[in-house]
Amino acid sequence: MKNLSTPSNNTERLAKRVAAEHGLSRSAAEQYIEGGFVSVDGALVEVPGARVAPQQKVVLAQDASLDALEPVTLLLHKPPGFEAGLGLEAAAAAHGSRSQGAPPASTLLAPSTHMEGDAADTRVLQRHFRALECFTPLPTPASGLVVYTQDKRIARKLAEDIESLEQECIVEVAGQIADNGLKRLCHGLSFNGRPLPPIKVSWQNETRLRFALKGIRPGQIPSMVEAVGLRVVAIKRIRIGRVPLSKVPEGQWRYLQPWEKF
Repeated sequence: MKNLSTPSNNTERLAKRVAAEHGLSRSAAEQYIEGGFVSVDGALVEVPGARVAPQQKVVLAQDASLDALEPVTLLLHKPPGFEAGLGLEAAAAAHGSRSQGAPPASTLLAPSTHMEGDAADTRVLQRHFRALECFTPLPTPASGLVVYTQDKRIARKLAEDIESLEQECIVEVAGQIADNGLKRLCHGLSFNGRPLPPIKVSWQNETRLRFALKGIRPGQIPSMVEAVGLRVVAIKRIRIGRVPLSKVPEGQWRYLQPWEKF
């Protein structure tokens, strides 16, 4: 197929062609194209401004529907070493990261990193990687669940309620825990001069602790762990509210399903 991005005297915008051939408004034609319903010479094209020649065959799929163009939410398994959330990524991209050049975690969101076997029945489209917001920051050295959304309702929910949503983390530790250390982790420690509320902490195995807590602050878990004689080796967030990371491989992502609620 010829280059669709190079203008020439005998070509026109794909959206104009689709609108004319199907009696659509230009806006509707653009939405159909971005929705993955238009092909040119048998190849899917998602760019309304692509150039097409008169002899090229443009097809609008029979099942094309504007109802399918709902905003999406992506759940990323962030690896250590990436910036994530609340303006950190923009700062990393614009100025170099606060964490020694760490790249933005959003750079991992692409069709090629979509989790194989995602249970969500959603076609991966280029439009799904635009206008994403993140209100679930995660320290650069940590790994685990980070949420990116186009859905204004979910964005508002996370922005307003992140402090009250329980987050579950698996913390790998080293060292010997102090006497009554587990009990103190659950209740009895302070952070930044303030007593911490009761927290659910339990051993997952000999080297990993499970934390379930709300209103987590940067540096809080390492401080708590050090207070009872241990040292953090790694932190992995596996749940936010009622939404789990599930079996998403590190560096990949899945779609939030319609029935999943934070």
